[in-house]
Amino acid sequence: MRRALRQRAERRQLMAAEPEVLDELRRLRARVPHLTGALAASTDGLVLAQDAASVEAEGVAALTAAALGVALRMADATGRGDFRELLVRGEQGYIATYAAGSAAILTVLAGARTNVGRLHMEARRSSARIAELVDEALDRPDIT
Repeated sequence: MRRALRQRAERRQLMAAEPEVLDELRRLRARVPHLTGALAASTDGLVLAQDAASVEAEGVAALTAAALGVALRMADATGRGDFRELLVRGEQGYIATYAAGSAAILTVLAGARTNVGRLHMEARRSSARIAELVDEALDRPDIT
């Protein structure tokens, strides 16, 4: 029971960061040509903010959390250190996921013509900012 109450309190705190996180997602989309969507989620798959009209955000967040679990195990099993990012390339473009601190992840969708170097540079910057915002939200006292 206490665990469930603590999880609810953490989710409320995370959701308090949504306006600032959404602003960061919009700035990221403005900086990277061919970016078609971006979303920030908790590591357990809860959507924190989204700027991705062409996809079902809750489903993508859940899949991202599942992929994160596999990526964490792969990084650990191969001795590569803590998870930082994951890139998937499909025929129509890219899906990239970046660690955003210990409590959140950033997932971006990009077209096939995207400059991947620029994508990484800008998304890494945004994931660091999102990590700051989420950490600040989690550090605030929960007022119920």
